[in-house]
Amino acid sequence: MSALGRIGQKLLFTLDPETAHGLSIAALRCGLPVAGRPPQDNRLKVSLCGLDFPNPLGMAAGYDKNAEVPDALLGLGFGFAEVGTITPLPQTGNPKPRIFRLPSDGAVINRLGFNNEGHAAAEKRLAARKGRAGIVGINIGANKDSADRVSDYERGVIRFARYASYLTINISSPNTPGLRNMQEREQLGELLSRVMAARAAAPAKPPVFLKIAPDLVEAELEDITAEVTEKQMDGVIVSNTTIARAGLSSAGFAGETGGLSGKPLFERSTIVLARMRKLLGPGPTIIGVGGVDSAETALEKIRAGADLVQLYTGMIYAGPALPGRILSGMARFMDSQGLKSLRELRDSRLDRWAAKPL
Repeated sequence: MSALGRIGQKLLFTLDPETAHGLSIAALRCGLPVAGRPPQDNRLKVSLCGLDFPNPLGMAAGYDKNAEVPDALLGLGFGFAEVGTITPLPQTGNPKPRIFRLPSDGAVINRLGFNNEGHAAAEKRLAARKGRAGIVGINIGANKDSADRVSDYERGVIRFARYASYLTINISSPNTPGLRNMQEREQLGELLSRVMAARAAAPAKPPVFLKIAPDLVEAELEDITAEVTEKQMDGVIVSNTTIARAGLSSAGFAGETGGLSGKPLFERSTIVLARMRKLLGPGPTIIGVGGVDSAETALEKIRAGADLVQLYTGMIYAGPALPGRILSGMARFMDSQGLKSLRELRDSRLDRWAAKPL
């Protein structure tokens, strides 16, 4: 990080995390030059599900919850941006404080609870950008007090299919009570059946991905694989935040409830990624998320079976120039190895990662 970047981070870290997050969104919305866009390298292009990604690095859901700045994020160098999670009705989420930085661990704990402005507000913004270049995924969820959560996902598919490069079905947040139960096979089967039927009836038919938790055992991964395969989902995003706390050095906030993201999530999320690649086979798309904060961690996700990778927490600690540094580092690695495409790297450490214990 540059000296100016370190000063900016120090100033932001004097603020509570939600205020700092709001300021970063405001800076992007106003078009402030927070970081330069890195040069494009054709070797980093990835084509899958009918989409041509200029590079494999994306901004994960959770940052731009209300679809305010997807184009500004693409301007930082990201190959794609995922907005949301968006629920049908606006909701304030859980009581504050609900975001906690763990700097010594390079981690964050959050229990936000799908705070967002709802479908109508997001649709207005997404409709205004319709026709612009750039891959923007839309992550949809269910309201906390919904009487029919599956219906909430159907409504999200129908409403946003026309605007989405792809849709993500998020049932893996630990911060909405009972939401992760939808990963259980019977509930998951009903959800995915209805979601895919909704897409079939929608005016546009973007790819649909399922975002899963890292806190799953092998039998649960097998059940998810069976349903994803049977319902012909396009792929899986591995993974959301974890409820585990092993190995943390931060004494202050380590006991806070919520989902843990950042460096401590890297190993487990990468093991689950590799296990899912083994179960799904080589065809379906997998997006690897969790602990990506450098070119090496991004490349390791690809070695473990990912087609694309996403980050969020890493940028909290490394600043908005991080995407450019990662992409430059990936290009240098390809130079050193004489690689013409990232596809040559995928799965090269799949067996090693899949063999690690969960």
